[in-house]
Amino acid sequence: MEENQTPKYQFAFMKQLNLLILVYIGIVTMCSVKGIIRDQNARSFLNSAGKLPLSYTDTFVLGIGYYICLLLLLTFRSKNGWQLAGKIVLEILVGISICNAVHFGYAGVMLLIMADGMQYIQNMRRRVFAIIAICVIYLLVDANLISVIYPIVSLKTMWMYYDHQAVVLLSAVLTFLNALNLFVFIYYMVEMILNQMSEKKRILSLNEELAQKNEQLLIQARQLEAATQTKERNRLAREIHDTLGHALTGIITGLDACMMLLDIDPAAAKAQLSVIADVARNGMKDVRRSINALRPDALEKTMLKDALVQMITETEKTTGAVISFDCNTGLNGFTQDEEDTIYRIVQESMTNSIRHGKATEIRIRIGRDYNLLTISITDNGIGCQNVQKGFGLHHMQERLQLLGGQLSYHGENGFMIEAQIPIRWGEEKADD
Repeated sequence: MEENQTPKYQFAFMKQLNLLILVYIGIVTMCSVKGIIRDQNARSFLNSAGKLPLSYTDTFVLGIGYYICLLLLLTFRSKNGWQLAGKIVLEILVGISICNAVHFGYAGVMLLIMADGMQYIQNMRRRVFAIIAICVIYLLVDANLISVIYPIVSLKTMWMYYDHQAVVLLSAVLTFLNALNLFVFIYYMVEMILNQMSEKKRILSLNEELAQKNEQLLIQARQLEAATQTKERNRLAREIHDTLGHALTGIITGLDACMMLLDIDPAAAKAQLSVIADVARNGMKDVRRSINALRPDALEKTMLKDALVQMITETEKTTGAVISFDCNTGLNGFTQDEEDTIYRIVQESMTNSIRHGKATEIRIRIGRDYNLLTISITDNGIGCQNVQKGFGLHHMQERLQLLGGQLSYHGENGFMIEAQIPIRWGEEKADD
Protein backbone atom coordinates (compact mmCIF):
# COMPACT_ATOMS: atom_id res chain seq x y z
CA MET A 1 0.00 0.00 0.00
CA GLU A 2 1.51 3.27 -1.15
CA GLU A 3 1.67 6.14 1.32
CA ASN A 4 -0.56 9.12 0.56
CA GLN A 5 1.79 11.96 -0.44
CA THR A 6 -0.91 14.68 -0.41
CA PRO A 7 -0.13 16.01 3.12
CA LYS A 8 3.55 16.25 2.17
CA TYR A 9 2.75 18.38 -0.87
CA GLN A 10 0.30 20.50 1.13
CA PHE A 11 2.90 21.20 3.79
CA ALA A 12 5.47 22.19 1.17
CA PHE A 13 2.89 24.50 -0.45
CA MET A 14 2.17 26.12 2.94
CA LYS A 15 5.87 26.88 3.40
CA GLN A 16 6.06 28.52 -0.04
CA LEU A 17 2.81 30.40 0.50
CA ASN A 18 3.91 31.83 3.85
CA LEU A 19 7.18 32.97 2.30
CA LEU A 20 5.22 34.71 -0.47
CA ILE A 21 2.96 36.45 2.06
CA LEU A 22 5.92 37.70 4.13
CA VAL A 23 7.72 38.94 1.02
CA TYR A 24 4.50 40.68 -0.07
CA ILE A 25 4.00 42.40 3.30
CA GLY A 26 7.69 43.35 3.50
CA ILE A 27 7.86 44.89 0.01
CA VAL A 28 4.54 46.78 0.33
CA THR A 29 5.53 48.13 3.75
CA MET A 30 9.04 49.10 2.65
CA CYS A 31 7.75 50.93 -0.41
CA SER A 32 5.14 52.75 1.66
CA VAL A 33 7.62 53.97 4.28
CA LYS A 34 10.11 55.04 1.61
CA GLY A 35 7.32 56.99 -0.12
CA ILE A 36 6.39 58.69 3.14
CA ILE A 37 10.01 59.73 3.66
CA ARG A 38 10.35 60.86 0.06
CA ASP A 39 7.19 62.99 0.27
CA GLN A 40 8.30 64.42 3.60
CA ASN A 41 5.20 63.23 5.40
CA ALA A 42 7.14 61.76 8.29
CA ARG A 43 5.53 64.07 10.88
CA SER A 44 2.01 63.05 9.85
CA PHE A 45 3.09 59.40 9.82
CA LEU A 46 4.65 59.56 13.31
CA ASN A 47 1.57 61.27 14.71
CA SER A 48 -0.60 58.45 13.32
CA ALA A 49 1.77 55.72 14.47
CA GLY A 50 1.85 56.76 18.09
CA LYS A 51 5.32 55.19 18.54
CA LEU A 52 8.63 55.17 16.74
CA PRO A 53 8.44 52.34 14.14
CA LEU A 54 11.22 50.10 12.96
CA SER A 55 13.43 51.05 10.06
CA TYR A 56 11.60 50.79 6.73
CA THR A 57 13.80 47.78 5.82
CA ASP A 58 13.32 45.91 9.11
CA THR A 59 9.88 44.54 8.25
CA PHE A 60 11.29 42.87 5.15
CA VAL A 61 14.71 41.84 6.50
CA LEU A 62 13.56 40.67 9.95
CA GLY A 63 10.46 38.94 8.58
CA ILE A 64 12.41 36.96 5.97
CA GLY A 65 15.34 36.32 8.35
CA TYR A 66 13.12 34.91 11.09
CA TYR A 67 11.25 32.82 8.53
CA ILE A 68 14.49 31.27 7.27
CA CYS A 69 15.23 30.29 10.90
CA LEU A 70 11.76 28.75 11.10
CA LEU A 71 12.37 26.73 7.93
CA LEU A 72 15.58 25.37 9.43
CA LEU A 73 13.69 24.33 12.56
CA LEU A 74 11.03 22.65 10.41
CA THR A 75 13.69 20.42 8.82
CA PHE A 76 14.75 19.08 12.22
CA ARG A 77 13.21 15.67 12.95
CA SER A 78 13.13 13.88 16.27
CA LYS A 79 11.02 11.24 18.05
CA ASN A 80 12.51 12.05 21.44
CA GLY A 81 9.83 13.63 23.63
CA TRP A 82 11.96 16.37 25.17
CA GLN A 83 13.71 17.23 21.90
CA LEU A 84 10.36 17.43 20.12
CA ALA A 85 8.92 19.67 22.84
CA GLY A 86 11.96 21.96 22.64
CA LYS A 87 11.68 22.10 18.84
CA ILE A 88 8.00 23.15 18.96
CA VAL A 89 8.66 25.77 21.66
CA LEU A 90 11.47 27.29 19.57
CA GLU A 91 9.22 27.28 16.50
CA ILE A 92 6.50 29.12 18.43
CA LEU A 93 9.00 31.75 19.68
CA VAL A 94 10.33 32.28 16.16
CA GLY A 95 6.73 32.45 14.88
CA ILE A 96 5.89 35.19 17.38
CA SER A 97 9.03 37.05 16.30
CA ILE A 98 7.83 36.85 12.67
CA CYS A 99 4.41 38.21 13.68
CA ASN A 100 6.11 41.06 15.53
CA ALA A 101 8.29 41.87 12.49
CA VAL A 102 5.16 42.27 10.33
CA HIS A 103 3.44 44.40 12.99
CA PHE A 104 1.09 41.49 13.91
CA GLY A 105 -0.68 41.95 10.60
CA TYR A 106 -0.26 38.26 9.73
CA ALA A 107 -0.29 35.15 11.98
CA GLY A 108 -0.49 32.37 9.37
CA VAL A 109 2.97 31.07 10.30
CA MET A 110 1.41 29.69 13.51
CA LEU A 111 -0.74 27.38 11.37
CA LEU A 112 2.42 26.19 9.64
CA ILE A 113 3.98 25.42 13.03
CA MET A 114 0.83 23.52 14.07
CA ALA A 115 0.91 21.50 10.83
CA ASP A 116 4.55 20.60 11.50
CA GLY A 117 3.81 19.45 15.04
CA MET A 118 1.02 17.11 13.88
CA GLN A 119 3.58 15.13 11.86
CA TYR A 120 5.53 14.09 14.94
CA ILE A 121 3.11 14.08 17.88
CA GLN A 122 1.37 10.69 17.79
CA ASN A 123 -0.01 10.65 21.31
CA MET A 124 -3.61 11.91 21.13
CA ARG A 125 -3.50 13.73 24.49
CA ARG A 126 -0.28 15.56 23.61
CA ARG A 127 -1.63 16.35 20.16
CA VAL A 128 -4.80 17.94 21.55
CA PHE A 129 -2.73 19.97 24.04
CA ALA A 130 -0.40 21.22 21.28
CA ILE A 131 -3.35 22.16 19.03
CA ILE A 132 -5.05 24.11 21.81
CA ALA A 133 -1.82 25.90 22.78
CA ILE A 134 -0.98 26.95 19.22
CA CYS A 135 -4.59 27.97 18.46
CA VAL A 136 -4.61 30.21 21.53
CA ILE A 137 -1.35 31.80 20.40
CA TYR A 138 -2.75 32.16 16.85
CA LEU A 139 -5.76 34.06 18.18
CA LEU A 140 -3.72 36.19 20.56
CA VAL A 141 -1.17 37.44 17.99
CA ASP A 142 -3.82 39.68 16.47
CA ALA A 143 -3.01 43.34 15.96
CA ASN A 144 -6.21 44.52 17.63
CA LEU A 145 -5.60 42.42 20.74
CA ILE A 146 -1.90 43.17 20.97
CA SER A 147 -2.51 46.93 20.66
CA VAL A 148 -4.56 46.85 23.86
CA ILE A 149 -1.57 45.87 26.00
CA TYR A 150 1.33 46.75 23.73
CA PRO A 151 1.62 49.80 21.43
CA ILE A 152 2.23 48.69 17.86
CA VAL A 153 2.23 50.34 14.46
CA SER A 154 -0.45 48.60 12.38
CA LEU A 155 -0.04 47.68 8.72
CA LYS A 156 -2.83 50.13 7.90
CA THR A 157 -0.74 52.92 9.40
CA MET A 158 2.41 51.68 7.67
CA TRP A 159 0.55 51.73 4.34
CA MET A 160 -0.79 55.31 4.73
CA TYR A 161 1.33 56.44 1.79
CA TYR A 162 -1.13 54.75 -0.57
CA ASP A 163 -4.58 56.16 -1.25
CA HIS A 164 -7.69 54.57 0.17
CA GLN A 165 -8.51 52.45 -2.85
CA ALA A 166 -4.96 51.12 -3.05
CA VAL A 167 -4.99 50.22 0.65
CA VAL A 168 -8.29 48.38 0.18
CA LEU A 169 -6.84 46.45 -2.74
CA LEU A 170 -3.60 45.63 -0.91
CA SER A 171 -5.55 44.53 2.17
CA ALA A 172 -7.85 42.39 0.01
CA VAL A 173 -4.84 40.61 -1.51
CA LEU A 174 -3.44 39.96 1.97
CA THR A 175 -6.83 38.68 3.17
CA PHE A 176 -7.04 36.33 0.18
CA LEU A 177 -3.56 34.96 0.78
CA ASN A 178 -4.34 34.52 4.50
CA ALA A 179 -7.60 32.71 3.66
CA LEU A 180 -5.77 30.51 1.14
CA ASN A 181 -3.23 29.58 3.80
CA LEU A 182 -6.05 28.75 6.24
CA PHE A 183 -7.83 26.64 3.61
CA VAL A 184 -4.67 24.65 2.81
CA PHE A 185 -4.09 24.11 6.54
CA ILE A 186 -7.62 22.74 7.07
CA TYR A 187 -7.23 20.52 3.99
CA TYR A 188 -3.90 19.31 5.36
CA MET A 189 -5.41 18.41 8.76
CA VAL A 190 -8.29 16.52 7.11
CA GLU A 191 -5.83 14.51 4.98
CA MET A 192 -3.72 13.76 8.06
CA ILE A 193 -6.78 12.42 9.93
CA LEU A 194 -7.89 10.36 6.92
CA ASN A 195 -4.37 8.95 6.54
CA GLN A 196 -4.27 7.93 10.19
CA MET A 197 -7.69 6.29 9.95
CA SER A 198 -6.60 4.47 6.78
CA GLU A 199 -3.35 3.35 8.42
CA LYS A 200 -5.23 2.11 11.50
CA LYS A 201 -7.63 0.20 9.26
CA ARG A 202 -4.71 -1.29 7.32
CA ILE A 203 -2.99 -2.40 10.53
CA LEU A 204 -6.20 -4.00 11.80
CA SER A 205 -6.59 -5.80 8.48
CA LEU A 206 -2.99 -7.04 8.65
CA ASN A 207 -3.53 -8.23 12.23
CA GLU A 208 -6.63 -10.15 11.18
CA GLU A 209 -4.75 -11.67 8.25
CA LEU A 210 -1.87 -12.59 10.54
CA ALA A 211 -4.27 -14.21 13.01
CA GLN A 212 -5.79 -16.27 10.19
CA LYS A 213 -2.33 -17.33 8.99
CA ASN A 214 -1.37 -18.29 12.55
CA GLU A 215 -4.55 -20.33 12.86
CA GLN A 216 -3.78 -22.10 9.60
CA LEU A 217 -0.23 -22.79 10.73
CA LEU A 218 -1.55 -24.13 14.05
CA ILE A 219 -3.92 -26.48 12.21
CA GLN A 220 -1.10 -27.63 9.94
CA ALA A 221 1.18 -28.14 12.96
CA ARG A 222 -1.46 -30.27 14.67
CA GLN A 223 -1.98 -32.25 11.51
CA LEU A 224 1.77 -32.73 11.21
CA GLU A 225 1.98 -33.86 14.85
CA ALA A 226 -0.85 -36.31 14.30
CA ALA A 227 0.81 -37.61 11.15
CA THR A 228 4.12 -37.89 12.99
CA GLN A 229 2.50 -39.88 15.80
CA THR A 230 0.82 -42.19 13.31
CA LYS A 231 4.08 -42.65 11.43
CA GLU A 232 5.94 -43.40 14.65
CA ARG A 233 3.30 -45.90 15.78
CA ASN A 234 3.49 -47.63 12.40
CA ARG A 235 7.25 -47.73 12.55
CA LEU A 236 7.19 -49.22 16.05
CA ALA A 237 4.61 -51.74 14.91
CA ARG A 238 6.84 -52.75 12.04
CA GLU A 239 9.84 -53.00 14.33
CA ILE A 240 7.96 -55.21 16.77
CA HIS A 241 6.52 -57.31 13.97
CA ASP A 242 9.88 -57.78 12.28
CA THR A 243 11.83 -58.55 15.45
CA LEU A 244 9.49 -60.23 17.91
CA GLY A 245 7.20 -61.68 15.22
CA HIS A 246 9.95 -63.60 13.54
CA ALA A 247 11.50 -64.75 16.82
CA LEU A 248 8.20 -65.81 18.38
CA THR A 249 7.16 -67.64 15.23
CA GLY A 250 10.39 -69.67 15.31
CA ILE A 251 10.04 -70.34 19.01
CA ILE A 252 6.43 -71.51 18.71
CA THR A 253 7.25 -73.77 15.76
CA GLY A 254 10.25 -75.25 17.59
CA LEU A 255 8.25 -75.87 20.73
CA ASP A 256 5.60 -77.71 18.72
CA ALA A 257 8.32 -79.92 17.26
CA CYS A 258 9.79 -80.56 20.71
CA MET A 259 6.44 -81.68 22.04
CA MET A 260 6.27 -84.25 19.26
CA LEU A 261 9.86 -85.43 19.77
CA LEU A 262 9.82 -85.44 23.56
CA ASP A 263 8.50 -89.00 23.88
CA ILE A 264 9.95 -90.35 20.66
CA ASP A 265 13.50 -88.98 20.73
CA PRO A 266 14.46 -87.01 23.91
CA ALA A 267 17.93 -86.29 22.56
CA ALA A 268 16.51 -84.70 19.42
CA ALA A 269 14.04 -82.73 21.55
CA LYS A 270 16.97 -81.45 23.69
CA ALA A 271 18.84 -80.41 20.59
CA GLN A 272 15.72 -78.65 19.32
CA LEU A 273 15.38 -76.77 22.64
CA SER A 274 18.96 -75.58 22.25
CA VAL A 275 18.08 -74.18 18.84
CA ILE A 276 14.97 -72.51 20.30
CA ALA A 277 17.12 -70.88 23.02
CA ASP A 278 19.43 -69.44 20.35
CA VAL A 279 16.44 -68.06 18.46
CA ALA A 280 15.12 -66.45 21.65
CA ARG A 281 18.50 -64.89 22.41
CA ASN A 282 18.79 -63.51 18.88
CA GLY A 283 15.25 -62.17 19.12
CA MET A 284 16.09 -60.44 22.39
CA LYS A 285 19.11 -58.85 20.76
CA ASP A 286 16.94 -57.58 17.91
CA VAL A 287 14.45 -56.10 20.38
CA ARG A 288 17.24 -54.40 22.30
CA ARG A 289 18.62 -52.92 19.08
CA SER A 290 15.16 -51.59 18.20
CA ILE A 291 14.75 -50.02 21.63
CA ASN A 292 18.23 -48.53 21.56
CA ALA A 293 17.43 -46.95 18.22
CA LEU A 294 14.75 -44.89 19.98
CA ARG A 295 17.25 -43.61 22.52
CA PRO A 296 19.12 -40.29 22.08
CA ASP A 297 22.50 -40.97 20.54
CA ALA A 298 24.17 -38.60 23.01
CA LEU A 299 23.12 -40.80 25.93
CA GLU A 300 24.69 -43.80 24.27
CA LYS A 301 28.06 -42.06 24.06
CA THR A 302 28.28 -39.90 27.22
CA MET A 303 26.94 -39.53 30.76
CA LEU A 304 23.59 -37.81 31.29
CA LYS A 305 24.97 -34.50 32.58
CA ASP A 306 27.55 -34.30 29.77
CA ALA A 307 24.82 -35.10 27.23
CA LEU A 308 22.67 -32.27 28.60
CA VAL A 309 25.56 -29.80 28.46
CA GLN A 310 26.31 -30.86 24.88
CA MET A 311 22.66 -30.44 23.83
CA ILE A 312 22.40 -27.02 25.50
CA THR A 313 25.62 -25.83 23.86
CA GLU A 314 24.46 -26.99 20.43
CA THR A 315 21.06 -25.28 20.94
CA GLU A 316 22.76 -22.01 21.88
CA LYS A 317 24.93 -22.18 18.76
CA THR A 318 22.06 -22.99 16.36
CA THR A 319 19.38 -20.66 17.79
CA GLY A 320 21.34 -17.78 19.33
CA ALA A 321 19.39 -18.11 22.59
CA VAL A 322 21.20 -17.56 25.92
CA ILE A 323 20.73 -20.69 28.03
CA SER A 324 21.93 -21.04 31.62
CA PHE A 325 22.27 -24.50 33.16
CA ASP A 326 22.40 -24.95 36.94
CA CYS A 327 22.65 -28.50 38.26
CA ASN A 328 23.39 -28.84 42.00
CA THR A 329 23.00 -32.61 42.28
CA GLY A 330 24.56 -35.69 40.76
CA LEU A 331 22.90 -37.31 37.78
CA ASN A 332 24.43 -40.78 38.12
CA GLY A 333 22.58 -43.89 39.14
CA PHE A 334 19.44 -43.36 37.06
CA THR A 335 17.92 -46.11 34.96
CA GLN A 336 17.84 -45.84 31.19
CA ASP A 337 14.16 -44.83 31.22
CA GLU A 338 14.81 -42.12 33.80
CA GLU A 339 17.78 -40.73 31.86
CA ASP A 340 15.72 -40.70 28.65
CA THR A 341 12.88 -38.86 30.41
CA ILE A 342 15.16 -36.20 31.94
CA TYR A 343 16.89 -35.65 28.60
CA ARG A 344 13.65 -35.43 26.62
CA ILE A 345 12.01 -33.02 29.09
CA VAL A 346 14.92 -30.58 28.85
CA GLN A 347 15.07 -30.99 25.08
CA GLU A 348 11.33 -30.52 24.50
CA SER A 349 11.13 -27.55 26.91
CA MET A 350 13.92 -25.70 25.14
CA THR A 351 12.31 -26.44 21.77
CA ASN A 352 8.93 -25.10 22.93
CA SER A 353 10.51 -21.98 24.49
CA ILE A 354 12.28 -21.06 21.26
CA ARG A 355 9.70 -22.23 18.71
CA HIS A 356 6.44 -21.24 20.41
CA GLY A 357 7.53 -18.75 23.07
CA LYS A 358 10.09 -16.85 20.91
CA ALA A 359 12.37 -16.86 23.98
CA THR A 360 15.87 -15.43 23.87
CA GLU A 361 16.82 -16.44 27.43
CA ILE A 362 16.25 -19.84 29.01
CA ARG A 363 17.18 -20.94 32.53
CA ILE A 364 17.42 -24.63 33.39
CA ARG A 365 17.72 -25.80 36.99
CA ILE A 366 18.07 -29.38 38.18
CA GLY A 367 18.09 -30.02 41.91
CA ARG A 368 17.23 -32.61 44.52
CA ASP A 369 14.72 -32.25 47.32
CA TYR A 370 15.05 -35.35 49.51
CA ASN A 371 13.72 -38.18 47.34
CA LEU A 372 12.59 -35.98 44.44
CA LEU A 373 14.57 -34.77 41.45
CA THR A 374 13.20 -31.39 40.32
CA ILE A 375 13.70 -30.04 36.81
CA SER A 376 12.72 -26.39 36.31
CA ILE A 377 12.84 -24.62 32.94
CA THR A 378 11.87 -20.91 32.67
CA ASP A 379 12.14 -18.49 29.76
CA ASN A 380 11.55 -14.83 28.87
CA GLY A 381 9.20 -15.66 25.98
CA ILE A 382 5.73 -14.37 25.18
CA GLY A 383 4.11 -16.88 27.51
CA CYS A 384 0.54 -18.11 27.27
CA GLN A 385 -2.37 -17.30 29.58
CA ASN A 386 -4.48 -20.22 28.39
CA VAL A 387 -2.10 -23.17 27.94
CA GLN A 388 -3.42 -25.88 25.64
CA LYS A 389 -1.54 -29.13 26.08
CA GLY A 390 -0.07 -30.21 22.77
CA PHE A 391 1.89 -33.26 21.78
CA GLY A 392 5.07 -32.12 23.51
CA LEU A 393 3.49 -31.48 26.95
CA HIS A 394 1.31 -34.58 26.62
CA HIS A 395 4.34 -36.73 25.79
CA MET A 396 6.31 -35.32 28.74
CA GLN A 397 3.43 -36.02 31.10
CA GLU A 398 3.12 -39.59 29.83
CA ARG A 399 6.84 -40.23 30.40
CA LEU A 400 6.65 -38.84 33.94
CA GLN A 401 3.54 -40.83 34.83
CA LEU A 402 5.35 -44.04 33.91
CA LEU A 403 8.02 -43.09 36.47
CA GLY A 404 5.53 -41.92 39.10
CA GLY A 405 6.49 -38.29 38.53
CA GLN A 406 4.49 -35.07 38.06
CA LEU A 407 4.46 -32.17 35.61
CA SER A 408 3.32 -28.57 36.25
CA TYR A 409 3.48 -25.47 34.07
CA HIS A 410 2.17 -21.92 33.63
CA GLY A 411 2.54 -19.19 31.00
CA GLU A 412 2.64 -15.94 33.00
CA ASN A 413 5.70 -13.68 32.50
CA GLY A 414 7.23 -16.13 30.05
CA PHE A 415 6.75 -19.89 30.37
CA MET A 416 7.70 -22.21 33.23
CA ILE A 417 7.81 -26.02 33.33
CA GLU A 418 8.56 -28.02 36.46
CA ALA A 419 8.98 -31.80 36.49
CA GLN A 420 9.41 -33.96 39.59
CA ILE A 421 10.80 -37.50 39.40
CA PRO A 422 11.03 -39.83 42.45
CA ILE A 423 14.60 -40.91 43.16
CA ARG A 424 14.84 -44.65 43.72
CA TRP A 425 18.56 -44.93 44.49
CA GLY A 426 20.48 -44.22 47.66
CA GLU A 427 21.44 -40.82 48.96
CA GLU A 428 25.11 -41.51 48.50
CA LYS A 429 24.66 -41.76 44.71
CA ALA A 430 23.09 -38.31 44.55
CA ASP A 431 26.37 -36.68 45.31
CA ASP A 432 28.49 -38.73 42.93
